[in-house]
Amino acid sequence: MFRPCIDLHEGKVKQIVGGTLSSNPNELKTNFISERPPEWYAKLYRKDHLQGGHIIKLGPGNDNAALQALSAYPGGLQIGGGITPDNAAQWLDAGASHVIVTSYVFYNGILDYSRLSSLIRITGNKRLVLDLSCRQRHGRYYVVTDRWQKFTTLEITPQTLETLAKYCDEFLIHAADVEGLCLGIDFNLVHLLSESSPIPTTYAGGANSLADLKEVTRISQGKLDLTIGSALDIFGGSGVKYTELIQFNHSQLKELQK
Repeated sequence: MFRPCIDLHEGKVKQIVGGTLSSNPNELKTNFISERPPEWYAKLYRKDHLQGGHIIKLGPGNDNAALQALSAYPGGLQIGGGITPDNAAQWLDAGASHVIVTSYVFYNGILDYSRLSSLIRITGNKRLVLDLSCRQRHGRYYVVTDRWQKFTTLEITPQTLETLAKYCDEFLIHAADVEGLCLGIDFNLVHLLSESSPIPTTYAGGANSLADLKEVTRISQGKLDLTIGSALDIFGGSGVKYTELIQFNHSQLKELQK
């Protein structure tokens, strides 16, 4: 199934090449900056009954924009970016269905289970999504934090996914090496997630056509959902039409109901 997104940077809806997010603004490569406010996208997703989409706050200055989107689609969107025990309840109260967390639960590049537990005490595991977005190193996938710039020691393996599934409701995993490039998905990562993830998982990164969505659905036998960003016409792309994705989701739902 297709899951939508709203990526926020400096208060605007943008599509950014993921690997260029850093503290140096001169390195940032942006594919698209929307003239529409974030709530326009949230209202569109609500109209089309899309569930489980995510709002990602890419750096500071995005709280007001995120609140506008959540108020337009209460209970229909997840939110990530700077989530901690101090603000998680605030975002859930503001209308987020789930909070998405990465950086807070890592300390010096190591997964800190005490931090994860402190967050779960606030949210419960049924309203928590673990963002395990990753990059390749020596042919293996490692979780990256801090705008996908810092490698952690946590490798994406079947054992990792099995263990962490007990702590959350879903996984969100961007293939950061291909995010925003529109050059195709990382099929090795898709196969790994399809074979190993025991809970609902959304893959994002590189998708550039409806064929990618169909292929991810086929490979995973419907276990993986897919986010498409820069290639999508509502984000200035030309690879896939939003209406095609809605039609695909409807056809999948009909299959499930048979």
